[in-house]
Amino acid sequence: MPHMQDDFPLLMSTLYDHAVWIHPDQEIVSVESDRSISRSSYGSTDVRVRKLASAMDSLGLEVGDAVGTFAWNNQRHHELYWATANTGRLCHTINLRLFADQIVYIVNHAEDKVIFVDPDLVPLIAPLAEKLETVETWVILGDQPSDALPGSIAYEDLIGDQAQHGQWPLLDERSPMMLCYSSGTTGQPKGVAYTQRSTYIHTISNLANLAMGPTDNVLPVVPMFHAAAWGYPYEAVTQGAKLTYPGPDLSPEGIVKLFVDEKVTFSAGVPTVWLGIQQHLMAHPEIDTSSIRAFLCGGSAVPRSMIEWYSTQRGIRLIQGWGMTETNPIASTSVLKPHMETWDLDDQLDRLETAGIPVAGLQVKIVDEEGEELPHDGEAFGELLIRGPWIAAEYYKDDRTAESFVDGWLRTGDVCKITTSGSPIVRRMSSSQEGSGSPRWTSRTS
Repeated sequence: MPHMQDDFPLLMSTLYDHAVWIHPDQEIVSVESDRSISRSSYGSTDVRVRKLASAMDSLGLEVGDAVGTFAWNNQRHHELYWATANTGRLCHTINLRLFADQIVYIVNHAEDKVIFVDPDLVPLIAPLAEKLETVETWVILGDQPSDALPGSIAYEDLIGDQAQHGQWPLLDERSPMMLCYSSGTTGQPKGVAYTQRSTYIHTISNLANLAMGPTDNVLPVVPMFHAAAWGYPYEAVTQGAKLTYPGPDLSPEGIVKLFVDEKVTFSAGVPTVWLGIQQHLMAHPEIDTSSIRAFLCGGSAVPRSMIEWYSTQRGIRLIQGWGMTETNPIASTSVLKPHMETWDLDDQLDRLETAGIPVAGLQVKIVDEEGEELPHDGEAFGELLIRGPWIAAEYYKDDRTAESFVDGWLRTGDVCKITTSGSPIVRRMSSSQEGSGSPRWTSRTS
């Protein structure tokens, strides 16, 4: 029977190469550790990504080896995202906000061979160095090594004389490319290995869900060290959008200045970020934010009043969503259907304050305590289960897998209700499984 090239692997490198080819002059702006601003392009960054890929060869990193990053959202972290993905290494983004013993646990569990560290973050991780059993090399993300990590290498020295890596390898699409660990409050963090295939499909499906293009300027406030910055470094590059990385300055003043100076059109972060920015803008009504069309908001409940304020006072759509580390992470967003755009604001807010509609490609259901499926009638509520091509099937080398995965479904631990098929809106009620994953993109408790 005739068929398509179904065996051609879904690899992030194909999305990357297309972006560099079509949009070589698109800009990447980055606030660095010393608060200076660097500017580069997709084309010039590609040279550095390919040098970094060769440098990883020189460090003895094989396909499948874990590479730790302890860094802010910035240019060099961006380069690490793509150099690892394109060559089959695992980018293990270490959450700066974990407790010290949790950092030790996840580095040893992931078996990181090399860790790349931003200069201003060295004091946080250097005291743990002797406990990190598999780390062979420290690379400081700058032009100077650090005395606090003996034998460390400066990033710029590491890549400086390297030849550019040629054609990217044709990897197995089911091979892992990124390790993200949950930040649960009970037990040690649980690792999820995002694969080439899951990340590729997550990228494409979420771009179809929330459109983005070369005229956009995307500023991810959500950290690159947590759940892949919700996928935005991958999505922005795939579509050839400008990227603005805020680095360590996450103050409302610093972020708003970037919004204005760089003409940001879209950003993503947790509610406390947007609350701080709201307060800053209320104190400075003269600030021009007219370039911004939308924010994605996740991590905890989004106040209805904040959604309303941004809409009425700034013309910015605050989009709430739901997801967790185990869902790669975006699983639903509170988008309005076309006919809802003409509704009264209060009716729109009824929808916008929910966790939203599942992204196309995913299936959801709710079950009772016995695991029996419940109706989607907007009345019954039970535990939310989810499955799909970018949802985890197991935890990384962890015997706790059986607790959260059953018959091909992920048990989210969230208790919710779902409306009828005509309006498949997930509304978060409460959580029954502490620490099942993060960010937890949910509606307010009802």
